[in-house]
Amino acid sequence: MAEDWESPTRFAPDPRVADDRVLPSHADPVAREGSIAIGGPVGLHAVVGRARYWTPLRVILLLALVVLALGWYGKAGCLQQAPNPDTGVQQLDWSNHRQYIALCYSDTVPLYTAERLNTGALPYKVSWTETKPDGSPQVRHMEYPVLTGMYMYGAAQVTAGWQWLHDHWGFPSAIDVVVFFVVCALGLALFWLVTIWATALVAGARVWSAAIAAVSPLVIVHAFTNFDAIATAFLALAMLAWARRNPWAAGVLVGLGAAAKLYPALFLIPLAVLCLRAGKVREFTVTAASAVAAWLVVNLPIMVLFPSGWWEFFRYNSSRGTDPDTWFTVVSRVSGYDWGADANGRSALVNALFVGLFAVVCVAVVAIGLTAPTRPRVAQLLFLVLAGFLLVNKVWSPQYSLWLVPVAVLAVPRFRVLLAWMVIDAAVWIPRMGLYLPADVKWLPEQWFTGAVVLRFVAVLGLCAVVIWEIYHPRRDLVRVGVGGRLYDDPAGGVLDGAADAVRPPRNPSSPAPDDAVATAVG
Repeated sequence: MAEDWESPTRFAPDPRVADDRVLPSHADPVAREGSIAIGGPVGLHAVVGRARYWTPLRVILLLALVVLALGWYGKAGCLQQAPNPDTGVQQLDWSNHRQYIALCYSDTVPLYTAERLNTGALPYKVSWTETKPDGSPQVRHMEYPVLTGMYMYGAAQVTAGWQWLHDHWGFPSAIDVVVFFVVCALGLALFWLVTIWATALVAGARVWSAAIAAVSPLVIVHAFTNFDAIATAFLALAMLAWARRNPWAAGVLVGLGAAAKLYPALFLIPLAVLCLRAGKVREFTVTAASAVAAWLVVNLPIMVLFPSGWWEFFRYNSSRGTDPDTWFTVVSRVSGYDWGADANGRSALVNALFVGLFAVVCVAVVAIGLTAPTRPRVAQLLFLVLAGFLLVNKVWSPQYSLWLVPVAVLAVPRFRVLLAWMVIDAAVWIPRMGLYLPADVKWLPEQWFTGAVVLRFVAVLGLCAVVIWEIYHPRRDLVRVGVGGRLYDDPAGGVLDGAADAVRPPRNPSSPAPDDAVATAVG
């Protein structure tokens, strides 16, 4: 018999093979069972990576669009119009507590008038006076960071322009606040698609992990609740820039994200720890410096021209009371302790506890990053920082949970674990809306909400425990172990990926030696 065989047909013109891509129908039990509906798992000898149209990224973005459409439908109940019974003029119909009973409440709607956007005034420049609970007056300005505030202002200007087209050219329209919501929501949908796109690229061989973020029930509930999708997009882009070994671009994107919502700046904490351990201090310095520079470019004009308006975000967050979703409120409801709050709900003790507890979280993250036998991945430490920040904070607005979604799928891409947390977290919205209903129409007692918050706390703590366990057991980390047992260090680590430790962790003689194969593998 001849030893060399020739193919009876020509080779395929496209020789690409994505032999390192992790296939969900092989690696994930849920995906394996679900694939039965379309013929079962991918064949062992199937060629992967040559799809011309239905690439993983396009399929994931299509899933994200479907889920965003569901999120839009969920908020549509709060966009109904009805004539004013006295004047006959069309107005928003939030009668009979529609926004809470229909679970469609969105901050975007009341902010249109509350932040004076309907007047066309420039945020941070305009001010107004409100009466505090103790009866004293309080001068108020736009309460959001500059980039988010200017996004809202831009949407208000587009709304005014569209209404002009309606009045002069007959364009179809609705009342101002509905048009404003539509404009904001379209932009937020694009920001979330960018978040998913960047997350999928960072995931690399585990690109399908981004599908977990795309179909998250938290997106259905909170994509359009507030403006957090702006910050998630910038943080996801920053992680992508870092993964592609571009520290200065990562820093610029972190700075822009912090100008929209301060939490993207927390990305610098895990980077500082890991860069110190890997001896990449120069790269971290470039990232931190460019982040500060980008943040200043956005903020400095408002700081100089309207210092009182610019400071409002910080003043408001330091003086506000505790959110219903926090452990402070849970303790108050169980014990009756008010944390020494004044008549306006402000508590110096709560502020001090938050700062102190977050400092403890940061110390713990630093300790894990420097002492783990194998250097943790960027996404793992970032998830611990973000989760810790939310767990100890005095404010956990429902939409803040979106912060965790893209980072969680990169840190611990376990579908069943993540889906369980996401369902619990999204379900908190139901009893929370019931808090604002009068007693005669309230469908659930407040204890249900308190129980849901505690369950959410347990779920997030459970995710943190899984991440920490995988940090100390790197061969159980799904991201590190690829197809055929191939080992990675940190595919999203950028300059950290495959770098040797400059600061070696202390080794306990009684513990097993670290897995050098995992510690030095290059993704």
